[in-house]
Amino acid sequence: MATLFLNKTLIVNNKDNDELELERELIRALENKVMLLYFGSSECPECKEFAPILKEFFVKLTDEFYVERASQLVLVYVSLDETEEKQNKFLKTMPKRWLFLPFQDEFKRELELRFSVKDLPVVVVLKPNGEVIVANAVEEIKQTGPACFKNWQEAADLVERNFLLAQDFDNVALRSVTDPICRFKYKLAKKKRKKRNKDDDGGGLFP
Repeated sequence: MATLFLNKTLIVNNKDNDELELERELIRALENKVMLLYFGSSECPECKEFAPILKEFFVKLTDEFYVERASQLVLVYVSLDETEEKQNKFLKTMPKRWLFLPFQDEFKRELELRFSVKDLPVVVVLKPNGEVIVANAVEEIKQTGPACFKNWQEAADLVERNFLLAQDFDNVALRSVTDPICRFKYKLAKKKRKKRNKDDDGGGLFP
């Protein structure tokens, strides 16, 4: 799995905004998949033009209406919106399988610098190990559409998903029992870290 989001929280763009924060959850969401990092803003004119194209691109590769089985593809929206309200309004129009970082997460700025993001929109295409396949695939997506995924898939050396099914099936019962316990322990540790950080800061205004 790409270590890019290890120890981070990703949010699913579904009704409940499920949080993926356990290492196991992040691995299940990201491993053996081509990852798209979409840097955009709902206020950017070019992004407004491109977002519907990206939405259709993603849906045609992952929605059972178009494909028998979803492609090994995951998209993380790195919001450069001015406010959380604008981000949320935009995401309501986008696929429920998209992932995104919490609005206040400063890791977004680190990603901007790491991938030299200047003019929006930008779609960085990554292998599962975090290596860059395409620095900005916006024009490729516009011109080629879903057909370009095959090239990325080959470049990423993905393991054929059929090969993984038996192992996934064997582990599903164990995961269903252990996940709630791990999540509870994780949240306790998280609360302790926050409290410790607050105490170290002298109990100031900022957590």
